[in-house]
Amino acid sequence: MDIASIKNAYRRYAPSYNLYFGALLHQGRKSVIEKMCCRPGDRVLEVGVGTGLSLPLYDPSVRVVGIDISPEMLKRARLLRERQKLDNVLSLEEMDAEQMSFGDNTFDKVAAMYVASVVQDPVRLVDEMRRVCKPGGELFIVNHFHHTKSIIGIFECLIAPLSGILGFHPDFPLEKFISETGLEVIENHPVNFLGYWTLLKVHNNK
Repeated sequence: MDIASIKNAYRRYAPSYNLYFGALLHQGRKSVIEKMCCRPGDRVLEVGVGTGLSLPLYDPSVRVVGIDISPEMLKRARLLRERQKLDNVLSLEEMDAEQMSFGDNTFDKVAAMYVASVVQDPVRLVDEMRRVCKPGGELFIVNHFHHTKSIIGIFECLIAPLSGILGFHPDFPLEKFISETGLEVIENHPVNFLGYWTLLKVHNNK
């Protein structure tokens, strides 16, 4: 799944993304921000900010930067920021999460919500998240991971060849992701409908 496929998929999703994935994935977004326990003045980077559904959930004292690779999704996030007067959202930038332009140690916390199974190279994604996060900071990842021991897992494998159309890898394995990235997971929680998604709280052990 290359960048062109990802952009094409989210160009299609953008007009109806909030309708189909707003309420469905809301609890995961809310849980991430609650787990952050941000202090006033903290700088947070949200990787894959999409249409900005999580932005109103941040405390106004927290400074938020969002990036996404889809201009169509970002357009909706910028409209949301304007309509809700989210002045603490400093910028919403079109950027590849695997090649961020931010300097090292820029953010106190970095979140990737429903992004890890979308990017071309999840290891590179995590490396970049670590790089831009301050030493001793925290990373937060919420994502769908492959359900290996259920009929759902069989279905995920069957539709895996359609990743380029779907815009994500349905057979994305949690154990391999943690092993290859070397993540130091502090907490691991199921979230959203039937606990189908997983929230990882990670110590930035770079």
